[in-house]
Amino acid sequence: MQFIPTKINGVYLLEIERKEDARGFFARIFSRDEMLERGLVAEFPQHNIGYNELKGTLRGMHFQRAPHAETKLVRCTSGSVVDVALDIRPSSPTFKQWVAVELSAHNRRMLYIPEGCAHGYQTLEDATELSYLTSQFYMPQSATGLRHDDPAFAIEWPLAVSRISDADRKWADFSPEATR
Repeated sequence: MQFIPTKINGVYLLEIERKEDARGFFARIFSRDEMLERGLVAEFPQHNIGYNELKGTLRGMHFQRAPHAETKLVRCTSGSVVDVALDIRPSSPTFKQWVAVELSAHNRRMLYIPEGCAHGYQTLEDATELSYLTSQFYMPQSATGLRHDDPAFAIEWPLAVSRISDADRKWADFSPEATR
């Protein structure tokens, strides 16, 4: 696997390394040892799937507060998305900055999102599915979010929003206290 750093410290784009032959290809999508060699989280006790019927569906920007802050490893298994990691670590030099990457069933990329970053995505195709590993179990009392259209971040989404949950639409305006 290739680990490509992004402009956000600790956020990596992971590319598979294909071993091809006449049948197709084989590639590793996860290696605990390769993660640990880079100082990355390698234990993921929960594996989630998100399915979205319509192109333009937006989910995010989600995170869990300490002590249940989570690292995510996200992969698109059907369709395609623009996946966004937002740095909400006040001590980080990239605080309030974001990075967006296209993940698709075709490109087979993954995004590694460390604790202290909010996560969201928008579907680029109908019938899109994501699979993601999390380093913590979902804890409703710690789960929260930030508005996808908050001017404090100015995230550039590629499409008009076709669907969004009431909860994601109604997150409060950003304040540093919201991230603690």
